[in-house]
Amino acid sequence: MDALDILFSASFWAAAIRIASPLIFATMGELICERAGVLNLGIEGIMTAGAFAGWFTVYVGGDLWTGLAVAALVGAVLGLLQATLTVPLGLSQHVVGIGVTLLATSLTYFTYRLLLPEVTSPPKIEPFQPLPIPGLSKIPVIGEALFTQTPLTYLAFFTVAAVAWILYRTPVGLAVRAAGENPSSVEAQGISVTCIRMGAVVAGSALMAVGGAFLTTSAFNSFFFQMINGRGWICIALVVFGSWRPGKALIGAILFAAFDAYQIRLQQISGGIVPYQVFLMMPYAFSILALILVARRATYPKALMIPYQKGER
Repeated sequence: MDALDILFSASFWAAAIRIASPLIFATMGELICERAGVLNLGIEGIMTAGAFAGWFTVYVGGDLWTGLAVAALVGAVLGLLQATLTVPLGLSQHVVGIGVTLLATSLTYFTYRLLLPEVTSPPKIEPFQPLPIPGLSKIPVIGEALFTQTPLTYLAFFTVAAVAWILYRTPVGLAVRAAGENPSSVEAQGISVTCIRMGAVVAGSALMAVGGAFLTTSAFNSFFFQMINGRGWICIALVVFGSWRPGKALIGAILFAAFDAYQIRLQQISGGIVPYQVFLMMPYAFSILALILVARRATYPKALMIPYQKGER
């Protein structure tokens, strides 16, 4: 198989969709936060904590869906910490976000060593298994790529639709978008900007943690250090790439995942002629290029990263 044939293979696109799934969850979470006016730089640590919480819950006897719920709860708690410091207290969203990432990551690694002190290799669990959709999974190429995935991948695509519907078709979504564009208009309607922003950060952080849990309960079957490996930062870039719109952000996540899946296959057919580091950097290089081209035309929420206190105009 040559480099061009890869792009037309069902296995390649199935891998791309699988790689994109955790990015979709986390990107939707970040998008909700930023739509409300809060930049959540705690995403990397929240994904790490969610990955561990989901895996450990299953490891000690819980089922996979319970593990997912625990991961979301852990993410919501970390989101509440982030929101409390940045929304009512008005602290720097950059500093608090980095602090939450460092806290969540370090606390996760410490907890792992505390609970599993004698472990030398990551214990394994039984992850989600592929769930082919009858009829649709038999469609050539598309069937294997889209309809022979695990339940969490289907949930990721449903999440995109749900976030888009809530943001653009419900009063809650209108309030979230207004809090990120013109918070004084929200207050004029008798709605608490603080509650809207804090709720958005908590909900968004829960989705980020689910994205982390995807890696340990669906993509892999164990937890290991550094498994998030910068995915959180990529999700922040994907929000910008998608111009703060769920559908465009979904396309960005799939494109990045396709680059990632492609470089893995290029390594296999290159025969070691090209250093593997060149292939590893390809998805990030293309992402930076795409971000440069798109970000200049992107319309960001006007009140993003701007603290708001009741009564301000």
